[in-house]
Amino acid sequence: MTKATQTLTLLVLTTGIWLTLLFEIVKVPAPLDQIVPTLPLWVIVSFGAYLLGTLGWNIFTFQDKEAAYHSLLKEIDEAKRDLKGRGVTID
Repeated sequence: MTKATQTLTLLVLTTGIWLTLLFEIVKVPAPLDQIVPTLPLWVIVSFGAYLLGTLGWNIFTFQDKEAAYHSLLKEIDEAKRDLKGRGVTID
């Protein structure tokens, strides 16, 4: 099963459960009955908060790679020399 199939299956399953609760096919207690319509918004906000937290943590723990930096500069210089040899002007 591919990741797309798993995601689609999970989405259909959770949407089906939410719709059965929303249209009261399955009865829920009164306090939960008021929460059910807002569940999709709560899921989206929670997912966004998780993504922002993950992004922030990855930026915070990012480490510079000096060797990769110098290797990239060397490759850029080689590409410039190759293009100059072929008659292409570079700034």
